[in-house]
Amino acid sequence: MRDYYEILGVSRGCDEAALKASFRKLAMEHHPDRNGGCEEASSRFKEINEAYSVLSDPQKRAAYDRFGHAGVNGAGGANGAQFHDVNDIFNEVFGDVFGDMFGGRRQRAGPARGQDLRYDLEITLEQAYAGAEVEITVPASVTCETCDGSGAKPGTSPTVCGTCGGGGRVRASQGFFSIERACPRCGGSGRLVLDPCADCHGHGQVRKQRTLQVRIPAGVDDGSRIRLAGEGDAGARGGPRGDLYIFLSVKPHELFDRDGLDLLCTVPVPMTVAALGGEIDAPCLLGGENCDGNCKIAVKVPEGAQTGRTVRLKGRGMPSLRSRERGDLVVELFVETPTKLNARQKELMRQLAESCGEAQHPKSASFLGKAKRFWEEVTGV
Repeated sequence: MRDYYEILGVSRGCDEAALKASFRKLAMEHHPDRNGGCEEASSRFKEINEAYSVLSDPQKRAAYDRFGHAGVNGAGGANGAQFHDVNDIFNEVFGDVFGDMFGGRRQRAGPARGQDLRYDLEITLEQAYAGAEVEITVPASVTCETCDGSGAKPGTSPTVCGTCGGGGRVRASQGFFSIERACPRCGGSGRLVLDPCADCHGHGQVRKQRTLQVRIPAGVDDGSRIRLAGEGDAGARGGPRGDLYIFLSVKPHELFDRDGLDLLCTVPVPMTVAALGGEIDAPCLLGGENCDGNCKIAVKVPEGAQTGRTVRLKGRGMPSLRSRERGDLVVELFVETPTKLNARQKELMRQLAESCGEAQHPKSASFLGKAKRFWEEVTGV
């Protein structure tokens, strides 16, 4: 007779997890139903079952390790031994993979939690900044008021399913296994509605539009999620409602871009203000001592400002969703050249150009110096 450890392909010192893993692999491989009822596979499967029934029991394993097959005769060995029922072994080993497929964990019909729902909501940047209260309409399943969720016509009630006896599950033999599945007659509910409700047609639920008030917290961003507990679909057979998950997206703004908690805004600056310095008005999303009722904030433009220069206004950006921190408002200056000049203005510009030297155009002087060296290297002149 073959050694049990050899049959399962494990060492004598293997632990319970290794033993179970090896049995699972071999049992699946040699199961008769997967081998077309092959007699050799059936014989091998019984051999594997016999070995595992002994080695999985600590007392039998200890006796086997000490006395061999003689130590387990009559208690799991080959000579008239009584092994564990194959269903019990498979429920133990495969239960975490196949659930109640092998008949080990019977689930009776009972209350079932309703489905969770998803709602996509687009909000403005202003709403994301300040927070808002919005109203949404969500289609959801609700308990039928006519039959109070029973599914039966008022004055009647569901009857116990005669096929499954109200358990919602039936067993069927398949090869070595007793397989449990949902009752085909009642669909696993354990009940039959013989005279259905006219409003819900026996389902116990109806679809309705539900209007909800949703509070948008300040500081939310694209992808933020709000959970409304108990606002999903109604549960079956008196079970609790599911949840409603609201996924937020923020509509692009025509003035601001968002970078984390910072708000970015490009503001045109007249050439004269950029040259002489001064102040310009920039838009903002919050009030305060430097912000008037039109959401404008004064920005100081330094003398000689160039396009691309930024001015950072501390604490004027987005609020944090989880702390009291605030981002900044970053104003990028764009120096604008005047157009449609009249003759007088053009003459003044010519005079200005003639009077300005390299000291007034340092970037131009630096660029021309680099360009001159480049031209000399390319042309050799």
